[in-house]
Amino acid sequence: MPIIVNLDIMMARRKISLSELAERIDITPANLSILKTGKAKAIRFSTLEAICKELDCQPGDLLEYQNKEGT
Repeated sequence: MPIIVNLDIMMARRKISLSELAERIDITPANLSILKTGKAKAIRFSTLEAICKELDCQPGDLLEYQNKEGT
């Protein structure tokens, strides 16, 4: 999939665990894990906004586009 989720990188930079972030943004740890591992097919803007607010980052810090040629 050409969309790469860098949530794990931002969580490590902010020194926050998956369960702590899930609790703070009111989402289940299982659903946050699906997003973190890149297995999610979609994300609600409200969830993206909550993550960005809690991690003090921009959507571009969490999501990255890579075309199939790897550039």
